[in-house]
Amino acid sequence: MAIGDVTNIAAMTDYVTKAASDSKVNTSAIRNKDYSNATEEELMDVCKEFEAYFLEQCFKEMWKSVPTSEMTSTSTSTMMDYYKDEMIRQVSSDATEQNSLGLAQMLFEQMKRNYDL
Repeated sequence: MAIGDVTNIAAMTDYVTKAASDSKVNTSAIRNKDYSNATEEELMDVCKEFEAYFLEQCFKEMWKSVPTSEMTSTSTSTMMDYYKDEMIRQVSSDATEQNSLGLAQMLFEQMKRNYDL
């Protein structure tokens, strides 16, 4: 199947939704909103939010494979975790704005077809 296939997009959506429910992020407002009357700009913003969140989750999973030093204190480790999370969030957002994956564009086009925009 091609990456643009609807079933693959649905599978990615399910994966990210599950990851979101496992984390502190609440995506129910996005999932339960009716976008049938949304403007193209609103749809694109939601698609970019999804892509950024998807990338953020991918980067966090990749980061788990990076070895950590045993010599850091608890306070240093906490501070590093905070800045690491912020860095990952910013990199994800920047990558989405530069259309690095194109996932937001694919989702946007699919939503336009589904909502007859």
